[in-house]
Amino acid sequence: MWLKLFFLLLYFLVLFVLARFFEAIVWYETGIFATQLVDPVTLSFKKLKTILECRGLGYSGLAEKKDVRELVEKSGDLMQGELYSALKNEKEQPGTDSSTTFSGEMHFYELVEDTKDGIWLVQVIAQGRDPLLTKGNWGKMIQKVSQFGIRTGTFNCSSDSRYCRKRGWTKSTLIMSVPQTSSSKGKVMLKEYNGRRIETEHIFKWMTAHVANRIKTIRSSRQLEDDWYQQQQRDEQHHHPAVKMFLFAKLDQPPAFFSALSVKFTGRIDFIFVDVRSWDNASLLEEIGVKQTPSYVLKTPEGIYRYGNSTGEFMSLHAMDTFLRSVQPEVNDLFVLSLVMVNLMAWMDLFITQGATIKRFVVLISTLGTYNSLLIISWLPILGFLQLPYLESFYEYSLKLLRYADTTALASWVRADWTFYSSHPALFLSTYLAHGLLIDYFEKKRRCGEEDQEANANNLEWLSSLWDWYTSYLVHPIASFQTFPNESDWDDDPNFLLERLAFPDLWLRPLVPIDYIKNLPTWRFRCSQGGSATDGRNMDLKDNIRQETCGSFNQDPGEHSSGSDSDSPCVGDNGSKADDSWSGVESQDGECSPWPDDMLYCTECVVCLENFEVDCVVMGLPCGHVFHQQCIVVWLAGGRHCCPVCRWPSFKKKPLRAVQGADSQEPE
Repeated sequence: MWLKLFFLLLYFLVLFVLARFFEAIVWYETGIFATQLVDPVTLSFKKLKTILECRGLGYSGLAEKKDVRELVEKSGDLMQGELYSALKNEKEQPGTDSSTTFSGEMHFYELVEDTKDGIWLVQVIAQGRDPLLTKGNWGKMIQKVSQFGIRTGTFNCSSDSRYCRKRGWTKSTLIMSVPQTSSSKGKVMLKEYNGRRIETEHIFKWMTAHVANRIKTIRSSRQLEDDWYQQQQRDEQHHHPAVKMFLFAKLDQPPAFFSALSVKFTGRIDFIFVDVRSWDNASLLEEIGVKQTPSYVLKTPEGIYRYGNSTGEFMSLHAMDTFLRSVQPEVNDLFVLSLVMVNLMAWMDLFITQGATIKRFVVLISTLGTYNSLLIISWLPILGFLQLPYLESFYEYSLKLLRYADTTALASWVRADWTFYSSHPALFLSTYLAHGLLIDYFEKKRRCGEEDQEANANNLEWLSSLWDWYTSYLVHPIASFQTFPNESDWDDDPNFLLERLAFPDLWLRPLVPIDYIKNLPTWRFRCSQGGSATDGRNMDLKDNIRQETCGSFNQDPGEHSSGSDSDSPCVGDNGSKADDSWSGVESQDGECSPWPDDMLYCTECVVCLENFEVDCVVMGLPCGHVFHQQCIVVWLAGGRHCCPVCRWPSFKKKPLRAVQGADSQEPE
């Protein structure tokens, strides 16, 4: 996970450097920056109207270029970046497909009347009547209002005539829904257009006038002084938003993008419009830090911030929306940001994972599911903690630190880059892909020689191994260690009997690696001849004396013979007891190794039900039972990782006292 986070942060650093590189190229070719101011006098009449449309100011009745230019200047400074974005958005206007068609009363209520943070414009078509706006004018209207976040729809009364009669929609009309209060769950009012002129410009002016009524308007210095100095104390007592956005301008009403933002940030930020056309106290403006008009001033408990002086701070809906979301985010904004970050990290697995292509995508899907599940689970307690009254001060301090960080020059560059790459998704995806391919290349170099066999496996081979793993996952026992663990108090727990009883083969258990099999002790079984030696040896067996034998590892067992019976038991060649514990290491040069002290002596393999032959290779399990090497290896490799006799796990060392207790049993 940390490796993916490192690669993701490295990718963001590459994007930051790449954006600065693009700015240098534009400056070299044109000699201008995105933050450079544009003189409206140098622009054509068409471009000036485009700027006004993007800002949401009506220009009907302004026939001369001079009047349009003055209106642009009164609404805010114009930068090269805003001009570029306005011209680009004009070419990419959405069509009528983005409009919603309502199917009935419930559909209309859910989307329009129950929406507390959005504006809707709905064209109602009366039953048996023509729409108020033609298809062409309705398409223009959609293009005009959609850039301000205003959603559109069509309600045909023929689909629900009862609801139209209930509402009194007997003729085709236009309906606009706007939240009326500044609270996040305010009442939504439906307003009907009663104008005689049905041109898009007049309808838009009617809409902006109603939306602007939501914004508090100040026209005198006394009102401003009261709101600026005294209202803050009252807001803290009544838990009103402590963050306010002021617009000081010589306009009759604020621009539409400013009014639309007041709806989106309902309950978080107060929007206030100060009309300074007939201002009577210029010293008050200088006192609060307003030295020129128009000015967009963000007032926070930490101080004031003049919007429009840093990189990417344009007079447009999208730019100011990004700025305000970073300064005063809500929980949903933080969740979306974390969701994007987590998924970008998860997609790094597609390039970090080496091997077959199908393997990469299987790992990617698994990582996406895991990361998103953990993210959602992690957010649940966070949401619960944020609702506790004791953490309200912590939340306020967190927002304060965030506002300090988001009003720096570095934060303005980050917001500008976010706006740039979000408007050019192809560039973002291509750079992410190139970054991932570089990661893949360096990962192959780093792992060169370590996983050649795995890396060279094709898709079919990897799918076959995946299927084997999946089937083994359903039937194999749980493995805690690949090698024998040390003794622990858990092994002495009497409840282990219940664990052994609850050991069915159909229980879902993960795959156990079979590497531990090569560490199991093996030795060569030998027999001794002679009655006296035999009788003496049998007496020693009854007294729990271990027999000795020559050891040899990894040798094939001999052919089956009649072997010895109970009257001629098998013993070791050297006839002496060993003092050392058993080991899985192969005996060298035919030297004899003792019968392990913690192995139960026996002469028969319970797997094949045959007696041990002379010079056959036998293998012991941690529980102390001994079998033919070939028989027990086939048993264990088949997925039954337990002793055929006592069902003790074959990969787990048995406590010494348990073995000693078993040693006291007399062999048969």
